[in-house]
Amino acid sequence: MIFVKSHGFSVPALGFGTFRMKGEECAKAVENALHVGFRHLDTAEIYDNETAVAQGIAAARIARRELFITTKAWMDDMSPAGLRKSLDASLKALQTDYVDLWLIHWPNPKFKIEVTLAAMQEEVDAGRVRALGVSNFPAVLFERAAKAAPILCNQVEYHPYLAQDKVIAAARKHDAFVMAYAPLGIGKVHDDAALAGIGAAYGKTAAQVALRWFVQRPGVGAIPKASSREHCAKNFDIFDFSLTDEEMKTIHGLARGERMIEPDFGPKWDT
Repeated sequence: MIFVKSHGFSVPALGFGTFRMKGEECAKAVENALHVGFRHLDTAEIYDNETAVAQGIAAARIARRELFITTKAWMDDMSPAGLRKSLDASLKALQTDYVDLWLIHWPNPKFKIEVTLAAMQEEVDAGRVRALGVSNFPAVLFERAAKAAPILCNQVEYHPYLAQDKVIAAARKHDAFVMAYAPLGIGKVHDDAALAGIGAAYGKTAAQVALRWFVQRPGVGAIPKASSREHCAKNFDIFDFSLTDEEMKTIHGLARGERMIEPDFGPKWDT
């Protein structure tokens, strides 16, 4: 296992994502992930699957203290009352007294970041949250957030086809890390000849090479998702080889500014 560190926390660099997974499928996928070896689980209020995540944890019979659970408050109501309501619901659904990491899911210009984080920090002080983070924050907004509260991470779309150098630099400046969602480029990585070529030397797939690239970078992690136990196990099987500096550079060179998740309410990334 490889860990990313920030503000005294050690977080498994490879986590299990649950986006667009619900109900029995999600519960079974979480159970499989935990049996495979994952200990970092990522969910969100808007995913509507926190109850299923809890069911998967219960089925796997893994002690809460062994897990690192991340969830996110949706962007529609970042008021202190709205945040409290969001956390109340998440804790109840997850069947836990606390979450390890609580993120602002998307920046919302209607709510001042400093006020939002002050309200979230109160939940840290109350022991219901261990650490705070943000998601989908460009470097400039991350700087504001990091000045307002100790920020553990910035979770963003990040894969071999989309460089996030500015976001990573801003995170490192403030002792934070970057967690990549959609790290396999929504499936595009699987058919990448360059990644497959690198993997051939190690007996690994293109996807395994991509995931190894993430966890081998300082201050970077990834949260791939997999519905089947087979794919989940393959995603976790990346700790028995290392990429060379040249191979790391080759993968970094695949970036072409291809952003795959860009909702209308998203921030402006070129600022």
